[in-house]
Amino acid sequence: MRLLAIDCATEACSVALFEDGGLVSSRHEVLGRGHAEKLVPMIADLPDRGRAEAIRVSLGPGSFTGTRIGLATARALGIAWKAEVLGYPTLALIAAIARESSSKTGILASMAGGHGEFFVQPFDAEGLALEDHRSLAPEAAAKLYDCEVVAGNRAEALVEQRGFGTAIDLLPDARFAHRLPVSLLTDDLRPIYGRAPDARLPG
Repeated sequence: MRLLAIDCATEACSVALFEDGGLVSSRHEVLGRGHAEKLVPMIADLPDRGRAEAIRVSLGPGSFTGTRIGLATARALGIAWKAEVLGYPTLALIAAIARESSSKTGILASMAGGHGEFFVQPFDAEGLALEDHRSLAPEAAAKLYDCEVVAGNRAEALVEQRGFGTAIDLLPDARFAHRLPVSLLTDDLRPIYGRAPDARLPG
C-alpha cells in the first residue's frame, strides 16, 4: 500500500511517498510563504504523481493559511483517488522527528506561534501527548515545563529562556509521518489553530 504524507502547516512545506512502510521519495522546502503555489507541484513531482491509497496530513497548530492549504489538498486528492485521509497534530510530528535522536526520553515540542508566543506540548517517550498543546509567552512556557529535551523551531529560544536543557532545532518533515503513533491519527479533519484568530466579526 502507498501512503502520501503532506505537511505545510509551518514555513516548511514537505511531502513524502511511502510504500509498505518504506520511503519511496520526498520533497522538503522552507518557504515562509507560497505554499499554495508549491504544494501541488511538489506532490506531482513524486513517482506516479504521488498517487496513494492513504493520505496523512498535518492539522496544525501553525500557519492558518498553510494548514488550510494542506487540508484542502489532502481532501481533494482523497476524493479523486478514493483514498483514506487522516490528520495528525503538527507538534506530534516534531516529537516523532526528535525521538530519532532522543528515543528514551520525553520531548517538549516548541514551535513559533502568533504574536511572539510559542506553541508548546509535552510528549512521552512513546510519542504520546501528555497534555493538550498551549500557546504561551516564552517566559510562561519556560516556567511551566522542565522537559530536558526541547524540539522545534523555538527550542533554542526556550532552552535559553529557562537556562537548561537540550535543544533540537527542527521543522516538520513529512518523511517522518510514518513514525507517528497510530492513536494520534484522526478522521476529524478540522484544523488545529492553536489560538483564536486575530480577525473578529463585527458586533
